[in-house]
Amino acid sequence: MSFDEQMIEGRNAVLEALRAGRTIDRLYVQTDLKDGPILTILREAKKTDALISRVTKERLDQISPGGHHQGVVAQTAAYAYAEVEDMLAAAEKKGEAPFLILLDGIEDPHNLGAIIRTANLAGAHGVIIPKRRAVGLTSVVARASAGALNYTPVARVTNLTAQIEELKKKGMWFVCADMGGELMYRLDLRGPIGLVIGNEGSGVSRLVREACDMTAAVPMKGDIDSLNASVAAGVLAYEIVRQREMG
Repeated sequence: MSFDEQMIEGRNAVLEALRAGRTIDRLYVQTDLKDGPILTILREAKKTDALISRVTKERLDQISPGGHHQGVVAQTAAYAYAEVEDMLAAAEKKGEAPFLILLDGIEDPHNLGAIIRTANLAGAHGVIIPKRRAVGLTSVVARASAGALNYTPVARVTNLTAQIEELKKKGMWFVCADMGGELMYRLDLRGPIGLVIGNEGSGVSRLVREACDMTAAVPMKGDIDSLNASVAAGVLAYEIVRQREMG
């Protein structure tokens, strides 16, 4: 387990972890901070078995994985990965068609966190990431997700293409983001669906793209050639939401 995976930093991420019932072993709080948000975090922490340590900003800077602690760092066990089957079960329990977001090689933890946050807000039942050549669930990801990582399950699989094929057998179909694809407004994105977002630089890999049923392009009117991966995920996820809401 890496150091990053044992720490949650930032006020929102720590507060949401406490409220979601995450096991916090030790809470580090900057000595000279006594504002409202910090007092709220301390109040929630005192409801748990967490050991609370008041430390200097210099000490927090040392233990902070990403350097954005905002005066508070929580030490915890690594985030547990979910199972894909649990995501499908959750969708069935809610009486909803499964909606999953699959990420093909996202390397930036801020992008992963932002996508997990979008997944939560868009009602996706989970996020699937590959075990290799991609960022995992570090504390930076937790902070970027603004607490969503506590509520949206993330599964880690060995082979994304094989996972897509397996889910196809269960009635799901897949759309991947690709600038050369069909305009997203022209596609039928209802029903049990997996949205595939590719690497920040190279996009969706060939094998994964070929496993998908269709490719979707986001309309772009500006002078640069592509959207940030997390922004593209948000735009496409909400087109899926729109079509679901419209029936």
